[in-house]
Amino acid sequence: MTQSPNKDLNTEASRQDKPAASAQSTPAGSSLVTPARNVATSAVLAALALIFSYIEVLIPFQPGLPGVKLGLANLVVIVCLYRMNAKYALTINIIRVIVAGLLFTGLWGLVYSLAGSLLSFAVMYLLKKTNLFSVIGVSMAGGVAHNLGQLLIAAFAVSTASLLYYFPILIVSGMVAGLIIGIADYILIRRIPASVLPANQYKK
Repeated sequence: MTQSPNKDLNTEASRQDKPAASAQSTPAGSSLVTPARNVATSAVLAALALIFSYIEVLIPFQPGLPGVKLGLANLVVIVCLYRMNAKYALTINIIRVIVAGLLFTGLWGLVYSLAGSLLSFAVMYLLKKTNLFSVIGVSMAGGVAHNLGQLLIAAFAVSTASLLYYFPILIVSGMVAGLIIGIADYILIRRIPASVLPANQYKK
């Protein structure tokens, strides 16, 4: 996994948030983030993640390996994890998985996706808290964990552990997909202005 030599995103996020923090002392800044805005922002981001899921359904990323996909929706989840907080990121992730399952993949698709998404999110959240990994490393770990979660559900559904022999392939595919998504998130997290997503005010 990619290790961060100097807590890159946490440091950068704190720099971006300083203007928002100073604005909070003013009457205008103090109302920058309200409960209504929190709900609206979460709804927009959940819709965006759902759109990415739909794009993957329309144009599936299939390099000849079953179960391998890019995971475009994780772009939104990781941005939320770094620029908002774990509560918002998890809520948006669960909403996206449930709605996408009901609309696109059916009940079993929902179960597989939910298992992978929850395990992936737990791993990314724990690694982020250590401040030892960059967003790219966190994303790569999340990609591998997502594949593992789905594989465990599949092995349970067919009552055989033989499917776990497929895991080495999913490790590689998860790391590659996580690397691509992580690089994109690394750029996005730095470019989203604090006026759009004032990260420090979501930490409360």
